[in-house]
Amino acid sequence: SLLQSNAAVPERWLAAAEMLSSESQRAYRAMVYETPGFAEFFFEATPISEIAALNIGSRPAARPGAPGKRSIESLRAIPWGFSWGQSRVNLPGWYGLGQAIEVFLHQNTNPKAMRANRQLLIEMANGWPFFQTLLSNVDMVLAKVDLHLARRYASLVSDQRLAQRIFKGIEAEYARTERALNLLTGSRERLAKDPVLAQSIAHRFPYIDPLNHLQVELIRRHRAGESDARTQRGIHISINGIAAGLRNTG
Repeated sequence: SLLQSNAAVPERWLAAAEMLSSESQRAYRAMVYETPGFAEFFFEATPISEIAALNIGSRPAARPGAPGKRSIESLRAIPWGFSWGQSRVNLPGWYGLGQAIEVFLHQNTNPKAMRANRQLLIEMANGWPFFQTLLSNVDMVLAKVDLHLARRYASLVSDQRLAQRIFKGIEAEYARTERALNLLTGSRERLAKDPVLAQSIAHRFPYIDPLNHLQVELIRRHRAGESDARTQRGIHISINGIAAGLRNTG
């Protein structure tokens, strides 16, 4: 990794990456900042409030003086990512890539142009270490997503019509991102190129998943008024256990 590479990145790869970056950012911001009720969904469908009560960081979860107690803009990056990991969505690690790939592939409806766009992305995935690393990271993050468990967290949202509307959007983008990875990695299996990690995850998840179910129930009770020390301690233990098992804490 210390060797200097003299190979210049083709301009067409850089242009494609720039378009993918712009489109994925647009899709991400459309969900997080432009979807009505998204902040409410996030604060109720993840354990962010309970995480904020943990004394595990050098700084509070939200920045002082930032607008609104339930403002996403006020959150620091680590509690934001940590909360999505706990609820098994991992949204900041993948959301927007699928939409970006889809837009890139279909920017021209001419079949020949679409095939050329597809081939260009595959060339980038096979020949550009930067793009390979990006796809590898998304592959790993998606391997730890569990939308069945995430739906249980969504059941904590008081406005279930809102929860279902937003969750459907998350599911749709997850499906797009999976299709994109299948195309660019050449495999329908996550972590096909890292069997050791895939096996490690397969061995760990049977122990992590029950903690998620327990956490949802404890959070439900806590938010309903059971604020005794035993319930709070149970939530905190589940947070620590899930984080240790997932090995992605934000």
